Amino acid sequence: MLSESSRSIIDATLPAVAENIDRITEVFYPLMFERYPEVRAYFNQAHQAQGSQRRALANAVVAYASNLDRLEALGDAVALIVHKHASLNIQPQHYPIVGECLLAAVREVLGEAASDDVLAAWGEAYQQLADLLIEAEETVYRENAHKKGGWRGEREFRLVKKVRESEVITSFHLVPADGGALPDFTPGQYTTLILSIDGQTVRRNYSLSSRPGEPFLRVSIKREPGGLVSNYLHDRLREGDSLRLTPPCGHFTLRDNGKPIVMLSGGVGLTPLMSMLPVALEQSREVHFLHGSLNSRTHAFRADIEAYRGQYPGLRVHYCYSAPLPQDRGIANGFFDRARLAHLLPEGDNFEVYLLGPRPFMQLAYRSLLELGVTRERIHFEFFGPLEDLGPTEEVVAAA
Repeated sequence: MLSESSRSIIDATLPAVAENIDRITEVFYPLMFERYPEVRAYFNQAHQAQGSQRRALANAVVAYASNLDRLEALGDAVALIVHKHASLNIQPQHYPIVGECLLAAVREVLGEAASDDVLAAWGEAYQQLADLLIEAEETVYRENAHKKGGWRGEREFRLVKKVRESEVITSFHLVPADGGALPDFTPGQYTTLILSIDGQTVRRNYSLSSRPGEPFLRVSIKREPGGLVSNYLHDRLREGDSLRLTPPCGHFTLRDNGKPIVMLSGGVGLTPLMSMLPVALEQSREVHFLHGSLNSRTHAFRADIEAYRGQYPGLRVHYCYSAPLPQDRGIANGFFDRARLAHLLPEGDNFEVYLLGPRPFMQLAYRSLLELGVTRERIHFEFFGPLEDLGPTEEVVAAA
C-alpha cells in the first residue's frame, strides 16, 4: 500500500509529470537502451521509430498515477499488459531496470522540481505497480506450464510448411522440435517468435491463425515494407529451420457465451479470427464475417471462408475492397463505415463484435459501431502493437 506522504506528493506532482510525459518517455527509452543494451531485444524497434511504444507508456504512466486508489478503473488494461509481458518472457529482474531509467528520465526532464522526495514517491508507486505485475505474470507462467503441452519460457519449434495466402501474407506451420505435445490455447491468443537475425535477437508477437487441436501452430504474417522480421520470415526462413516460441498468451479471445458474433477485420487483422471462426461455427453460433482488404490480391483466406460458408448456414460473409482491381467486380467498394455497417449488423443488441485491423480501419469501425448504438462492453478488440487510442481514453480502457 502506498504511503500517505508518497500519495500526497504524487497528487501534487502529477500535473507536471502529465504535462511533460511525452518528453519523459522520449528520454527514457534511449537512456535505458544505452545503460542496458541487453533489454533492447524485448522491444519492437519499429514501434520505437513510430513513437507508438512511447505514447503507450506515457498513457499508461498517467493512467496508473491517476488511479492509484482504484486500479479497477483501468479495466482490462492491466491484464493486457500482463499477457504481453508474459508472451515476451519478462522477468522480475527487468523491473528495476525500467524503474531506474524511468526515474532518471523524470529527473532529467523536470530538473529541480524532481527532488529526492518526489523521486522517492514515484519510485514507491512504481514498485507497487511492479509487484502487482510480477505476481500476475507469475500466475500466467505457472498456468501456461501446467497446461497440456505447455511450457515455461522458450521452446524450440521447427517450420514444417510455408503457405502463401495472398501476395502479402504467408502462413508458417510450426511443430515442437522435441516431438512433444502442442499447447492448449484459446482462440484469439498470440505467441512470440524469438529469432536471431544477423546476430541480433528479436522478439515479435503474432496471432495464432490455427484452431486449437490441429497438429501444428500456425502464424500468418504480412510482409511489411522494410520490416526486419516479416521480410526475414518470408524470404529466409525455410522448411526445416528452427526458431523459439513462448507459450500462447493474450486477452483478445473468443467468449464462450453462445451470443451471435460480428467478426470485423481489415487486412492481416483477420488472422486471430481464423482461429476463432471454426470454433464459433461448431458451437452453432450465428457469425457475421465482415472483412476489408485492398483487393483480391491481398485478400487472404478467402477460399477457407467460402468453404465454411458452404458448410455452415449460420455464417454470413461480406467483403469490402478499398482499391479493387478490374477482376474484383461484385465485391463492395469502400470501407466499413457507419452507412455500410448499418445494413450489415444483426438486429437487436445481443451480439458482440470482435474488431482487429490497421489503426485507421479500427478507428473508423469503432466510432461507427458506437454511433450505431453498439455499447463499448460489446466491442472486443486487439492491437498489433502497443495499446493505442481509438477514441477518448475512457472508451479505450472500457472496451479493451
